[in-house]
Amino acid sequence: MSEKKKYTFYPGCASQSTGKHLDTSLRAVLPKLGVALQDVDDWNCCGASIGHIQQGHLPTAALSARNLSRAKENKNSDFVTACPACYLNSHYYNESIRKDTNFQKEINTILEAAGRSYDGSLHVRHICEILVNDVGLEKVRENVVKPLKGLKVAGYIGCQTLRPFAGTERGGKYDTYEEPKFLDNFIEASGAMPLKEFKYKTSCCGGAVSAVSPEKTLYLIENILRDATEKGADCICTPCALCQTNVEIYQDMVNKNFSTQYQIPVIFYSQLWALSFGLDSKKDAAMHQSLIPVKKIIDAAAR
Repeated sequence: MSEKKKYTFYPGCASQSTGKHLDTSLRAVLPKLGVALQDVDDWNCCGASIGHIQQGHLPTAALSARNLSRAKENKNSDFVTACPACYLNSHYYNESIRKDTNFQKEINTILEAAGRSYDGSLHVRHICEILVNDVGLEKVRENVVKPLKGLKVAGYIGCQTLRPFAGTERGGKYDTYEEPKFLDNFIEASGAMPLKEFKYKTSCCGGAVSAVSPEKTLYLIENILRDATEKGADCICTPCALCQTNVEIYQDMVNKNFSTQYQIPVIFYSQLWALSFGLDSKKDAAMHQSLIPVKKIIDAAAR
């Protein structure tokens, strides 16, 4: 990509809170990869996770439709997000509006109250698909000046990033849920070593249930932590803000309940890239936002 391609970007709620380090590091590395982001103006929550329970199908769809209608004002055909839950909601409702004229009419009846409308004409894409299909890993490798040699990383994708749309035409066909490769490739591009035998890479961490009833999901998180530890991981890397939050913040609770001593950092692939690109560990990689010490990761970039 010789010139920057502009994408309309939907940050999502996590980008302002628990997933801020994903947002910060992405915005640091993407310009170097030829990607320019133009945020959706006055965006709102997409209603992911508990939105379905509390509001129901149509009100949740209207939340995404409002975002999509505002995104059209950017005059870019691609609507991109980095959050798997935001992607699932936005992509699903966009395709529903695009294909079902009756549903489109229902949605526009709601949007009309705010003087808006939407026709399903945008293409909702996940940023990881953009990185695989539009950017390419060769572009990533070209920017690596401090390869993270010797750093062993368990690539934890989680259950939402690839399922169910990644293998579809509109999902970009960029990977499969059964044998995913993209995250290991992202890790490898930074110079780090992906642990390819890590078997829980697409397992669920409990999602939003962990926020409400963590005692019901601790065993899921313990599976992930145990396998990563047994495989010798220095850290766990994920593309999902909710996965990052759950697997990191509940380690103390897991340790108490399972008599374990896990203390393994959980970071984002974009943070690895920022470090390997030689960018600032705090301002660009946002490594200071980790709750578990990340010295070994930062040191890998200083070798």
